[in-house]
Amino acid sequence: MPAVTITSYNPADPDDLVAVVEEPGAEAVRAAVGRARAAQTGWLAAGAGARSAALGRIADAVEAHAEELTALIVREVGKPLAEARGEVARTAAIWRYYAQAPYAPSGAVHETAAGAGLLLTRRRPHGVAGLIAPWNFPLAIPTWKAAPALAVGNTVVLKPAPEATACALRLAELARAAGVSEDVFTVVPGGAEEGAALVDAADVVSFTGSTGVGRAVVRAATERGVPVQAELGGLNAALVLPDADIATAAAHVAAAIAGYAGQKCTATSRVIAVGAAYEPLREALVKALAAVDDTVCGPVVNSAARERLTLAVGSAVEAGASVLTGGGVPDRIGWFVEPTLLADVPAEHPLAREEFFGPIAVLHAAADLDEAIALANDTPHSLATSVHTRSLDVALAVADRLDAGMIRVNAPSSGVDFHLPFGGAKGAAHGDREQGQAALDFYTVGRTVSVLPGGGA
Repeated sequence: MPAVTITSYNPADPDDLVAVVEEPGAEAVRAAVGRARAAQTGWLAAGAGARSAALGRIADAVEAHAEELTALIVREVGKPLAEARGEVARTAAIWRYYAQAPYAPSGAVHETAAGAGLLLTRRRPHGVAGLIAPWNFPLAIPTWKAAPALAVGNTVVLKPAPEATACALRLAELARAAGVSEDVFTVVPGGAEEGAALVDAADVVSFTGSTGVGRAVVRAATERGVPVQAELGGLNAALVLPDADIATAAAHVAAAIAGYAGQKCTATSRVIAVGAAYEPLREALVKALAAVDDTVCGPVVNSAARERLTLAVGSAVEAGASVLTGGGVPDRIGWFVEPTLLADVPAEHPLAREEFFGPIAVLHAAADLDEAIALANDTPHSLATSVHTRSLDVALAVADRLDAGMIRVNAPSSGVDFHLPFGGAKGAAHGDREQGQAALDFYTVGRTVSVLPGGGA
């Protein structure tokens, strides 16, 4: 029987084959988890100093190979150059941030309710962390999963998305060069079979990807009784109030719609103009999106993604929507889609209800702030919402009423601070938050220890 292979192609040049590897199969994944479990005891026993130094060396290695990694991201997943450079810098910063975590307190000492003794709480690693990462941030997302897991003493088995195979394998090579053994940080390429095997074998599971797959991962891990977190799809809104600086708001919203071709879970898919903001915002946003070029947008990841987006726009127009800008496919090599803004999209159309992961947004009008908030919250899943206003009182009040995991005021919805909790609301996420202290808590389990006097003389 011929071997099944995983391939990744350059989205800007589909004839450019970036990587091809054989799918290892489920048994190989289970074996990798077994080796990682055997290595975990020694990784933990090496102590905080050893783990901290190892993570710091990985950060050094990423920085030393920054230009190479930037070029690889651009080539494998089509990320614009400036964003690729930013991702590499963030990747190094995340490794360095978590390099301090091994020295942080892992518990507390408490007084007994009565009598002599000592009460302790302590957080300990689960064992092997099974990580399933998407392609859109091929270094940063594997890093913000792996670094905290390793910092607190777990070993890691990472399955990247097939489209980001080369990036993940290169990150593993840099980790080995930094002195982290392959059994401590393992990358297993593959598809659905390998992902299912990893969920079935790991001691703690972290997933980022599509809603359908994520729900299956959550079910499988929950049935096994192992901790699981999942970051899924998000239909994110931008609220623009009449008092906002319309030109600045339009620039921010355009960046969140078209940046990296909208292929971010925090990208803006719905723009809600409040009251008198509608007409000036529509004009400014059409102008801003029409000015977006390849240095900002770039191609979508593959031909299937492009076809899904163009079909969605076509069906929306057939249903009565109007195209304010974009809507087509440029006549050029690569999987490019024009940044697109639609109006009058029927409420029941998928573009108004689902995440399409492309440079497409729908413009809505809201009579007042209450209607805008209700519209923003009328979604089964929301990760990030941006609010554009000059009023601090309004911004703070709106933030308390929005059903979103992250609220960004006078900024694009697509920004992320890696030292703060990251996660969505409703169907956009399951389980504990990622990043910051929240990640360290997720990759450990609490224990309570009671120490009483032994008695005797």
